[in-house]
Amino acid sequence: MIKISDEAQNYFVSLLSKEPIGTQIRVFVVNPGMENAECRVAYCAEDEIDECDVKLEYHNFCIYVNKSIIPFLKNSNIDLVVDKLSKQLTFKAPYARKNIMHKKHSIAEKIKNFLNSEINPQLSLHGGKVNLINISEDNIALIEFSGGCNGCSMIGITLKEMVEKKILSFFPEITKVIDQTQHLHGNHSFY
Repeated sequence: MIKISDEAQNYFVSLLSKEPIGTQIRVFVVNPGMENAECRVAYCAEDEIDECDVKLEYHNFCIYVNKSIIPFLKNSNIDLVVDKLSKQLTFKAPYARKNIMHKKHSIAEKIKNFLNSEINPQLSLHGGKVNLINISEDNIALIEFSGGCNGCSMIGITLKEMVEKKILSFFPEITKVIDQTQHLHGNHSFY
């Protein structure tokens, strides 16, 4: 699915050697299927690996990808470009901007895929995640935060400025987003 040149693999191994033991790589696409889609690579701690992730094994490291974005990564490749001043990874994914979401999917499935590909990669940087619980008869999306988002003092801003704003702009049929999380502040909370 993701072809990685030998040079890029060696570079990943070099970068990972400076991180805590168990750290791997996460690949994700911001705004998949849209003109402004961007492919990104980030570190992935062991506690950020999710049951929705697919594990891709390479030489001395693994890459984790949320299974909902796999179609957007078809024929993708990562290479290392070296010039006199720097080294830079390049990530090319020819299907990242293709609208491949099938119309046969329900609105709930589309929102779940959207959360997993658009919102959760950003929340995972703080050890958090959001899931769709249900869509009510009056088109209200009921969601639940977990991990670092549960009990976080910034959850109101995350809900209104990130999750709700994006869901409402991408899914005009949704009228409101309500957080159903039983928030408990603790060591797991990001703030």
